[in-house]
Amino acid sequence: MSEGASLDTKQRIKQAIDIVDLVGGYVTLRRAGRGFVALCPWHDDTRPSLQVNPERQSFKCWFCDIGGDIFSFVMKMEGVSFPEALALLADRANISLEPTSRGRSETAADEKRTLYQAMAWADQQYHACLINDPEAAGARAYLEQRGMDVGVMRRFQLGFAPNRWDWLIQRAGGADFSPAVLERIGVVSPRRQGTGHYDRFKGRVLFPIFDAQGRAVGLGGRILPEVATGDEAKYINSPETPLFSKSRLLYGLHLARDAIRKTGTVLVTEGYTDCIAAHLHGFENTVAVLGTALGPGHIQVLRRYADRVRVVLVLDGDEAGRRRAKEVLELFVAANVDLRVLTLPEGSDPADFLALRGAAAFEGLVGTATDALSHAFRAATAGIDLQADVHASTHALEQLVATIAKAPRLRADTATEDRLREERFLQRLAADFRVSEEQVRRLMTQLRRKSAARSQIAASGGESQDPSEGDSVASVQGAIDPLERELLEILTQDPAAIEQVASAIQPAQFVSEACRHVFAQCAALWSRGIVPDVERLLLENDDAWVKNLLVELDERGRAKFTADTNDRLTGVLAAFERRQQDRQIQQRTESLKQRQMAEEDELAVLVELERHGRARQQQQKQ
Repeated sequence: MSEGASLDTKQRIKQAIDIVDLVGGYVTLRRAGRGFVALCPWHDDTRPSLQVNPERQSFKCWFCDIGGDIFSFVMKMEGVSFPEALALLADRANISLEPTSRGRSETAADEKRTLYQAMAWADQQYHACLINDPEAAGARAYLEQRGMDVGVMRRFQLGFAPNRWDWLIQRAGGADFSPAVLERIGVVSPRRQGTGHYDRFKGRVLFPIFDAQGRAVGLGGRILPEVATGDEAKYINSPETPLFSKSRLLYGLHLARDAIRKTGTVLVTEGYTDCIAAHLHGFENTVAVLGTALGPGHIQVLRRYADRVRVVLVLDGDEAGRRRAKEVLELFVAANVDLRVLTLPEGSDPADFLALRGAAAFEGLVGTATDALSHAFRAATAGIDLQADVHASTHALEQLVATIAKAPRLRADTATEDRLREERFLQRLAADFRVSEEQVRRLMTQLRRKSAARSQIAASGGESQDPSEGDSVASVQGAIDPLERELLEILTQDPAAIEQVASAIQPAQFVSEACRHVFAQCAALWSRGIVPDVERLLLENDDAWVKNLLVELDERGRAKFTADTNDRLTGVLAAFERRQQDRQIQQRTESLKQRQMAEEDELAVLVELERHGRARQQQQKQ
């Protein structure tokens, strides 16, 4: 359960917000039977696969297997964690999340709320200065020269920090934000000599950076040419703060997320003005990195809006852009993402290209973007005669294979897909370099062995960490056992049956981790005198995977429901008992094989095995 959020609070939020109204704010709903259907916002299928159940206050897309309640819907649509979804819905319902007792986590939440408020205030001060202050005339002229009029300045909330050391500090006194708070959000810095603080962004045009929920979390600043002395950096960003992490934030994402969700594609540029220019020319699915390379954290964020998102990285047509081939390929293989690379013509960036050539020409270029492996191959083999220069060709091949060899070894349930993907990489390299696939595979094996040996040496003497430590139910969800699914489907329709079931079955008998988790919760609630119906279980769980499973069990259980579930339940309990007996017999047989039992126990085990076999034969005859 979420800290600081009681079951009563979550229940009041669910009662205040109807899921039909909530979902209807994102997609167009159409009445179907007792519920509603809509096109799913997470995939491009033209059939209405998203179902909304107003009676159970739940949703489910059967195409992409995503379901739950209002909390998990907001988590998926907004790309946020449960506590963030809870806060968003509480604000919508005008319900306070003030906890009954204050602990360290609540205090930290209050502090973060103050930081968000301070950042929003600072952003508004800078924006108002740019729009209205005569002191910002030079900044407005600079932006207008770059094609950004006042309408654009308002749309992207652009700002200006006057070229004075204490402009923001002086204003903060009236807003009751202390210098310490402003330092925490990165807009002021302590003086190197003496006491006090100074404005970090003085003399700069400001590009506010928002999180996916549209909250200001940081700033990017470009020094105005007229105040530049040559000693300062041309561009600076906010430092890492409790609100700002450049490895997980993307400029413009709050404006681009709906277009990303709709198209399944995102354009990633390297500059704020490039991103703005793309939006102004109709490419609303464009974001920008924050002075750093596109990384796994960014990919993880983008996948919240499209599971199979295609990322088109738009690189400037300069030498620096062409040199990024290796890091792009590493990201491609590590993140398992459809990553395309578009390198613009010599010397141009997206803003310049759009201004000179227009949207149609840019769209044509985007359509020619190559995948990361092809991009890396071109960069590695530029200027090399692959037939004549054997040494250079071999070196290029080794570089590319070494990068692919860094791909993480995935879990068993994804290993087949991983191997097929790797096979395609190696086949393409063999064809491109005109060598046998066997040679490429042998090189891959050699490089991985060397890497493993280096890792063992580096880790010698260290402690290994259990990879399952801290795993949530979602991370170990695995496949759902059909027998356990059947039992839980019955319990969703007849929750009181848990009294009979809990006396016959223990949670440890479940194979599926998620099913074990749900069953244990049902038994625990019943022991406290609480009926474990689906509505209560949805409140008890904050994990999106468990919510999805509960809705699926409920929907399938309703489809199979009969007035009398006793026969079904009796059959399921009997199957559980047989399975448990089979396990016990298997364990005893293994122990006997390994000669781990005392000799006097062997005869008893053999007799038990014979008795069990006869019982099975009798059941089959019946």
